Amino acid sequence: MTSTTGAESLRAIAGDYDAFFLDQFGVVHDGSSAYPGAAEAVAALADLGKPVVFVTNSGRPAAFNEARLARLGVPRETYLACVTSGDVAIQLCEDGVFPLPEDRRIRCLTISSLDDYNLSDRLGCVRTESGKDADLLVIAGSQADTIPMSDYEAMMRPAAERGVACICTNPDRHMLTPSGLVPSAGAIADLYAELGGPVTFVGKPHPEIYEAAFALIPGVEKRRILCVGDSIDHDIAGAAAFGAAAALVRTGILADVDRAEIDGRLASAGVTVDHILPALRW
Repeated sequence: MTSTTGAESLRAIAGDYDAFFLDQFGVVHDGSSAYPGAAEAVAALADLGKPVVFVTNSGRPAAFNEARLARLGVPRETYLACVTSGDVAIQLCEDGVFPLPEDRRIRCLTISSLDDYNLSDRLGCVRTESGKDADLLVIAGSQADTIPMSDYEAMMRPAAERGVACICTNPDRHMLTPSGLVPSAGAIADLYAELGGPVTFVGKPHPEIYEAAFALIPGVEKRRILCVGDSIDHDIAGAAAFGAAAALVRTGILADVDRAEIDGRLASAGVTVDHILPALRW
């Protein structure tokens, strides 16, 4: 069941919160252009002195995402920070939470989009294109709009059979493309797990990315943070587990989903949402 205010805009509820954790894809932009009014909503929060942190399931570093936001019309000065799952994963590796061999010259197979080797390169790993000799698998993105899942299965199976550890730095299971929704990195990681490979997920809905963002806003209570996203399984479930409020926007992967179906998905996920907004707009 949902418990919502019926608010139509961020302006109507902004006064109830002290900080905002915003999803990026499907909320502020679709990958190629910003949604109408989204950049203005972020700027309005900044004008009110409300810290905005982008909390994004992106395997790429913050600087890459900040540059993309700027290109799409979201100025860097309108938000506090961009916390990415890729950067959090690197920190977990550096801190020994995800143990790696002392010799970092291990062979790493990276599955990504647009040649994203952020994690493996920053850790000093050797790139490989084969699951047969990989010592580590990183799943940071997906090209499932052009690469069949059966090809990913064939690529990963030899690694799974050897029990090669996998880090998935983007738990999203679906992504928007010009041709519609296709499997994202999280779905590929699920496939690897089905093949018997061990997977560690870093990013929403898991806690580490929220804690990294929370550390940037000392003095703010969790219940006074509003997490805004378009994914029930990632943004809303993650906010609930973290202890923050949540707003679901009916853009992104929910753009063509009616309210009854949204309510059903929330019930199936066992989560409640504080607000359902038509879009991120002021």
